[in-house]
Amino acid sequence: MITFFAKHPTASNLLMLIIIIAGLVSLPNLNRETFPEVKTNKIKASVVYPGANTEEIEQTLCLPMEEAANNVSDVEKVICEAREGIATLTVKILEGSNVSQALIDVKTEVDAIESFPELAEKPIVRELGQVQHLISLAITADIADFKLKEYAEIIKRNLKKEQGISIVNIRGFSDHQLKVELSQYKLRQYGLTVSDVARLIKRQNIKLPSGDITSEGKTILIRFDQQQLDAKSLGNLGIKSTTSGSQLKLKELANITEGFELEEEKILFDGKRAAIIDIKKNTNQDSINLVEVVKAFTSKAQIIAPEGVSLVLTQDSAQIVKGRLSMLFGNAWQGFILVFFVMWLFFSIRYSFWVSMGLPVSFLGALALMALMGVSINMISTVALLMAIGLLMDDAIVIAESIAAHVDKEGNINEGAIKGVKLVAGGVFSSFLTTFVVFVGLAFINGDVGQVLKDIPLVLIATMFVSVVEAFYILPNHLIHSLRKDKNSPKNEFTFKQAFNKRFEYVRNSVLPRWCEICIKNRYFTVGFVFAVFFVSIALMAGGILKFKSFPDLEGDLVEVKILLPPSTTLVKTEQVVAHYLTQLNKINDELTPEQPDKVELVQHTTVEFNRNSDAFEQGSHLATIRVDLLTAESRKTKLADFIYKWRDAVDEVPGILSVSFKEPKIGPAGRAIDIQLHSSNIHSLMKAATKVKEAVNKFDGVSNTMDDLRLGKEEWVVKLHPGALSLGVDGTSIANQLRAAFLGEKAEEVQRGSDNIEIYVQLQNSDKSSLRHLKNYPITLNDGSQRPLSSLAEFSLERGLTRINRVNGERTVTVTADINPEIANTSEIISMVRDTTIDNILQMYPDISVSYEGEIKNGAETGKSMGQKFLFGLIGVFIILSFQFRSYFEPIIVMLAIPLALIGVVWGHFLLGYDLAMPSMIGFISLAGIVVNDSILLVAYIKKHQTEGMNTHQAAVCASKERFRAIFITSATTIAGTLPLLLETNLQAQVVQPLVVSIIFGMSISTLLILLVLPSIYVLLEDFGLTSKHHLN
Repeated sequence: MITFFAKHPTASNLLMLIIIIAGLVSLPNLNRETFPEVKTNKIKASVVYPGANTEEIEQTLCLPMEEAANNVSDVEKVICEAREGIATLTVKILEGSNVSQALIDVKTEVDAIESFPELAEKPIVRELGQVQHLISLAITADIADFKLKEYAEIIKRNLKKEQGISIVNIRGFSDHQLKVELSQYKLRQYGLTVSDVARLIKRQNIKLPSGDITSEGKTILIRFDQQQLDAKSLGNLGIKSTTSGSQLKLKELANITEGFELEEEKILFDGKRAAIIDIKKNTNQDSINLVEVVKAFTSKAQIIAPEGVSLVLTQDSAQIVKGRLSMLFGNAWQGFILVFFVMWLFFSIRYSFWVSMGLPVSFLGALALMALMGVSINMISTVALLMAIGLLMDDAIVIAESIAAHVDKEGNINEGAIKGVKLVAGGVFSSFLTTFVVFVGLAFINGDVGQVLKDIPLVLIATMFVSVVEAFYILPNHLIHSLRKDKNSPKNEFTFKQAFNKRFEYVRNSVLPRWCEICIKNRYFTVGFVFAVFFVSIALMAGGILKFKSFPDLEGDLVEVKILLPPSTTLVKTEQVVAHYLTQLNKINDELTPEQPDKVELVQHTTVEFNRNSDAFEQGSHLATIRVDLLTAESRKTKLADFIYKWRDAVDEVPGILSVSFKEPKIGPAGRAIDIQLHSSNIHSLMKAATKVKEAVNKFDGVSNTMDDLRLGKEEWVVKLHPGALSLGVDGTSIANQLRAAFLGEKAEEVQRGSDNIEIYVQLQNSDKSSLRHLKNYPITLNDGSQRPLSSLAEFSLERGLTRINRVNGERTVTVTADINPEIANTSEIISMVRDTTIDNILQMYPDISVSYEGEIKNGAETGKSMGQKFLFGLIGVFIILSFQFRSYFEPIIVMLAIPLALIGVVWGHFLLGYDLAMPSMIGFISLAGIVVNDSILLVAYIKKHQTEGMNTHQAAVCASKERFRAIFITSATTIAGTLPLLLETNLQAQVVQPLVVSIIFGMSISTLLILLVLPSIYVLLEDFGLTSKHHLN
């Protein structure tokens, strides 16, 4: 096949054309996103029980749901969160299991629970992680809130008509209601209760199809309709006749208003009341294309919008995708130019062009295979393509160098080229197999970080496969034509190139052999010294001098301030606190804006969402989140960390505030930096232990936003019947229902107005339920219709429960979380010291407590363990392949030693440049295996070839190192040149890939020296003990 394609006039070009067309056709089908999809393998079931406190939710909802979840197979973890009025069950399914079947099983089990309270709503069960946030549309207008909601509904309906837009949600409003507010005086006057009024409304406010009549050959429908859909019309609804025979209208009994259930459920955008429309995408949709659709729609909608209505796009995730991919592709082109320049130093322009053309051809072929495998274009897959430069150029350079050498030797271009390819074909194919077995296991790494990083081995395998095809069946034909034309062309080399080649040949023929001789003669010292440096490198990691983190931090464009006040805080007080923070924000913006390019406003938009703090896991008027949209990282000069520091420093301490966190929403899969879970059935032990852990964590510099999720909730008055109350003709159920209707409210019915579902809710007016006096004096209707104040029937006690109870695998759990500044602190180091100094003591003091570590530590450990296992299996595969090739058990070890020794360059590269080791660093190290093994295989093969020709081992090793120097140097130089622009990139978005690039560049540099100088020494050392194979390669 190699001979056929090399000699055939069109076959190679046709094959290349097929690969290029396949790549170009596949390109539009590849989705673009920041990171690959991370499957959560989680199922969520939620049940609402209005008015119930946290402990009651735990007992009546969480416990039966946990028992139901335990009946489902392949469950890894069961978490149930009890909060006021709602229970949320999260079931994590084992990785690799059938999540769709598990969803059906969980739904079946939860729906089958018969012990739920009668007033609990129907469970909602769904799979998590199927959609991703794309962009938000903020609508502001000086109109009533319900009118703003109605306009937002119109925009939502129109948006969903656009191509590809299907998941659209509106935020900033609670349930739309017609509120019927009653006074105790009126209720006593007409002898009614809140429940009575709700029943009367339901009976009178009715619309019902009532059949039809046939008259004069036609059918006419009958409908009874006196349903009222707005506050004014509902007020005119007659609900009861009076003793005088007149009709009592609802407005005579109650004050009726239209609004929303929760006053605190609102959003301010740039200081104005806003409706926020969130547009989300499925995991198989393209971010950039969908955002363009939304932008075009918004432009048209703004033109026809009513006067005073503003539509502004915010939180554009596609902008981040576009910026990061643009940065990567820009660096890729720079890398390609540098690769070509390196090639030009050693070959003619024409020859260099065809060798370098293997890159775009292989990339396009890889894109076609990526489309088949479902891999998207994202930061990780794009970096993998850049990483592949070294592997691709390795194959091409080995073949090109071999062809050039044999053509010079043979004189005949065709025969020399074919012989040159065939000579190294076995080594190239063997290196492909060894690289394949190393990477194929890494495509199945466990953990969230593993799911993100698995695109790297998939893309590398796809690229290598196409590269091998290109190197064997396309490149030789092109090089033959190139050599023919170069033979007939005058050689006018640049002076610089001539000088470089002269110096290079001097190093190759004089310097390298001399140093190789020295290393081989002192081989025991050489090998010992290298292993000593290797163990020192390991010590740098083990001793914590070189720190490790799961995933690098990414510079984003969004800052969140999450505010938590005491549960009893009113909305007015929360608004005052938020205003204080916004005032300081405006001052910081005025200070930093002049430093930005063209003095563009640093703060683009601010969004304030009340009743929300995702860290607190609560709801209420005491919560608020401020989101600040900044200029993109590429467009601003201020680092996000500096902005956050200035804002935090400018805000005075607010009295009474429980917690406030300033941070950037995490981008990527690593999780919270500090996430320690304490488990026990004893809530008091948990509270004490959590306090100790928080104190320990807070002692470290660089730690911020430390909090736990176990806090006291609102105070509550507990009402119990007097012992003699039953004799008065009343029971506990009757009183409880009357109180619930009066103070919580009772839904009379739901009506549909357009696309909006409106609840008609009946309750006491606020002025009649604002104190304990109102509660005690509330009139309770007895069985005989008479009324007595509640205080004559019941006794009262004041209690205080918890805002939230979290249960993990059946145990109450408290989670302590914190963020760290990676420039000051290191997660692994802090966790280790807290464990040694505090956690161990806690476990001795409270034997009923157990501890687990989640977030960044768990994700990193899970992925690291899985990566290590898969890498080990890969190394075993490499050993088997090499053992077959070399017919030896010991010579494969020589080749494979180059892999761990490359870690020397990885460790010292990170140490010298000030980078922490991260999972991408390790992936970069593992990717070196392909190049290192390839170069080592061919070096050992050349040693054995020279032994076959009669040289002794010492001479063969020096000669092989000299002959392989050019190819190894070019491979290393092109790999480093291709990735160097990313290392030098000042764009903050390059932070996630730079640890990976450091591994490649420094690992490649050290590996080059190791292969050329140390590997020959190891081979001769093994020969001293008779451990090399006597079966030499032909």
